[in-house]
Amino acid sequence: MHRLAFAAHLRNRVHLKVLIPGLLRSYTAGAETVVLPVHATLDEALRDLDARFPGLRFRVVDEQDAIRPHIKMFVDGELARRIDTRVADSKELMIVGALSGG
Repeated sequence: MHRLAFAAHLRNRVHLKVLIPGLLRSYTAGAETVVLPVHATLDEALRDLDARFPGLRFRVVDEQDAIRPHIKMFVDGELARRIDTRVADSKELMIVGALSGG
């Protein structure tokens, strides 16, 4: 494939950009953003993240496969309340961790 055609092919591929909050960057070696291939659901994307960065999924999803109360996930700006949320056509997943203190 010609180099310019290949570059255009890469630009047109659909990926999910995952924005990692500071509280989880110790799992991603400091990476603020991780790019994943297309997945059907949020759960599949989180399992892929966990395969790359072991322990990350457990920090955001509990033993009952529910998003932990102190974590919010936004898929293209929309709050995802369940891990079976569809992400196949999405461009961005933002993971947000609640801050606490006093």
